[in-house]
Amino acid sequence: MTFGIAIHGGAGTILRSQMTAEKELLYRNALQKALDAGYHILERNGTSLDAITFAVTELENCPLFNAGKGSVFTHDGTHEMDASIMRGDTLEAGAVTSVKNIKNPVKAARAVMEKSEHVILCGPGAEEFARQQQIVFESEDYFYDQFRFEQWQKAKSEGKVQLDHSDEKKFGTVGAVALDRFGNLSAATSTGGMTNKRYNRIGDSPVPGSGTYANNNTCAISCTGHGEFFIRAVVAYDVSCLMEYAGLTLEAACKRVVNDKLVKLGGEGGLIAIDRAGNICLPFNSVGMYRASRKEGMHREICIYKD
Repeated sequence: MTFGIAIHGGAGTILRSQMTAEKELLYRNALQKALDAGYHILERNGTSLDAITFAVTELENCPLFNAGKGSVFTHDGTHEMDASIMRGDTLEAGAVTSVKNIKNPVKAARAVMEKSEHVILCGPGAEEFARQQQIVFESEDYFYDQFRFEQWQKAKSEGKVQLDHSDEKKFGTVGAVALDRFGNLSAATSTGGMTNKRYNRIGDSPVPGSGTYANNNTCAISCTGHGEFFIRAVVAYDVSCLMEYAGLTLEAACKRVVNDKLVKLGGEGGLIAIDRAGNICLPFNSVGMYRASRKEGMHREICIYKD
């Protein structure tokens, strides 16, 4: 059985003209590190679930991406994080929303899936559960980033809620999808949400079927974009449905959802997908998307821009 993995670090207005060579190298190295972490697990006959957990953990540990350590500031100057994970063999899923101080929310989401009878836990309750499961917590200082702080101050002064940072209009969610040698698909997504967000706003990332979905009969999906539109369009599940019920290929299903349905709604962003045969598709309707993938016996591919 073949295997493969794909990851993303967000989509949006990511222009070559706005990227220094040094910053681009940092992003490429971070994507490669996360991709390799997941791929090496698959290569050693590990599970897709472990592969995506390790890949997303690496992305959460990198301050370049809006997840984990790099999470943006809320209106109150805190960090509220969301994450979800799903396995394609049993359709089990786990998610946490509006959690604070958890170093790796994807691990908390996996604990919800594996150690509870629930699917989604929120806020203080999710944090209490994470502590019981010995998930690592960090102080507020760990999540402080000067660049994120300046974004927050700018957003506050303008009275705006921003998707990561509006100057570049980047959706900084991270995610991973994988197929292992045993034919099992898995998907995970993690995010810090919107800069200056209020009212415990929740996007698509922790919602199974909208931001994350995996089904061994079809595909595994992780989304990044304007969450409200991805929730309304049930994007991740819609790709799977088009494959299962309409008989579309992975590429055709992704194209219809991302470049047709979402565009008509006004939704911007993209997704990463892998099907049960190991085919990988990385569509987006924005200017760019941080993405990387690798299949068995092939070289890794790391891309940022549309061209």
